[in-house]
Amino acid sequence: MRLRKAVPLVAALLAIAACGTATEPEKAAVPAPVSADELAAVTLKVGDQKGGSKSLLAAAGLLDDLPYKIEWATFTSGPPLLEAVSAGGVHIGRVGNTPPIFAAAAKAKIAVVSSSKGNVESDAILVPPDSPVRSVQDLKGRTIGVAKGSSAHGQVLYTLRAAGLSTKDVTLSFLQPADAYGAFNQNQIDAWAVWDPYTSQAKLESKARVLTDGTGIANGYSFLVAGTDALSDAGVNSALHDYVLRHAKAERWADTHRAEWAQAWAKETGLSIEVARSAVDTGPDLPVSLDDEVVRSEQELADAFTADGVLPGKVDFARFVDRRYVNDIDKG
Repeated sequence: MRLRKAVPLVAALLAIAACGTATEPEKAAVPAPVSADELAAVTLKVGDQKGGSKSLLAAAGLLDDLPYKIEWATFTSGPPLLEAVSAGGVHIGRVGNTPPIFAAAAKAKIAVVSSSKGNVESDAILVPPDSPVRSVQDLKGRTIGVAKGSSAHGQVLYTLRAAGLSTKDVTLSFLQPADAYGAFNQNQIDAWAVWDPYTSQAKLESKARVLTDGTGIANGYSFLVAGTDALSDAGVNSALHDYVLRHAKAERWADTHRAEWAQAWAKETGLSIEVARSAVDTGPDLPVSLDDEVVRSEQELADAFTADGVLPGKVDFARFVDRRYVNDIDKG
């Protein structure tokens, strides 16, 4: 469910570049916890992608005893999800490593509140089975489909740079996953940069070939990102605190219950069980501390986008990190 009233990040970026008067993000206040009765009155609005968080928490049995209500909204990728978070349409959502950077560049009202790390083999650049493209260098002059500002966008940047190329050497066709999958199957793009479950779906259903993956390139981070207004609201903040702990617990559960997780994911999204199992077999994201190393790695990626001319100026990623829940998450 795309929230149409959210201001597009691209427009915000252009406005920032034009006027140069954007203010630095304000750190959200940390309100005191609310009572159980007050928490019961809260409806937490959660953004989701391809049923990932909802089915994960449900499979782990962590939606059965919520002390508040959850209203779910589904998005095609991280950038539109964070547009909604910044606009207040949803309070929190899980995204990959690149969307928070683009949101930060737009001075969005967001803060990264928890981090996880996953297997990067499913972060792939795919080509059709009969494609003449056999190496990253062969992509020069060709068209790559990718969702703008997504984790796949970051992987394309890093992959090309490692091969001595830049985004100026290719044509990036900015497409959301469903549209990109159609274009890929109709040979309207030469390659497709994407993540699971789309990687597994393309490999199994379209016999796509993996040209390269994120091994040695992508940092594999994903994040729960909340709105600063939500974090400043006492009731919503208490619900967010509980939600991020449940999410981390569900990720740890999924690592030792992969079959159950695949079944739940397939049921929630309509994916075939074969696709869900393939995606799950690469391993779920697991919680990692939102520490200085995570921030450093994200700053490096942000600087790469700036150097490539994709972003209009330097992004200070640390200013968009809020560690209020980290100690409790790290305790497991």
